Amino acid sequence: MRDHFRMFAAYNGWANNLLYQAAAALTPEELRTDKGAFFGPLLNTLNHIMVADRVWLHRLTGEGMLPTALDQVLYTDFEALRDARIAEDARLAAYVEGLTEEALDESFTFSPIGKTDRITQKRGVTLSHVFNHQTHHRGQCHATLTALGKPSLTLDLIYFLRSEGKAWL
Repeated sequence: MRDHFRMFAAYNGWANNLLYQAAAALTPEELRTDKGAFFGPLLNTLNHIMVADRVWLHRLTGEGMLPTALDQVLYTDFEALRDARIAEDARLAAYVEGLTEEALDESFTFSPIGKTDRITQKRGVTLSHVFNHQTHHRGQCHATLTALGKPSLTLDLIYFLRSEGKAWL
């Protein structure tokens, strides 16, 4: 399973790079235009993905910033958000790289944001969620970009595997 998550970490960085390249072509007004995605404007959805990654990595490692709300806007400046995304993708990939098969099967316990409940789950299951969550919200970003009249993106895993990810085939 470790190699599976290493592949997803590499794919994740690749897909985020393509998404941020497309977003960089937008005007500041377009980045802040609400086209009906769950978190509103593209800038907010990109921030949500960052928030979720930081929450999960904090839960998994005990390190890094712990946002206080899922709709928290960490960055209003796109370039600062882009730089943070690159760093967070590298952090996530390094975390996965450092895991053993045994660690993926280990459980950890955390509290949801703003709650005192305690939840215990396995690291591997959690990483599946983290990567799936990003894919879900990248889809919303894609919909926002096309609603703004921008070209469609090809972000499917298979396209990564046929290009930069050939080593995983």
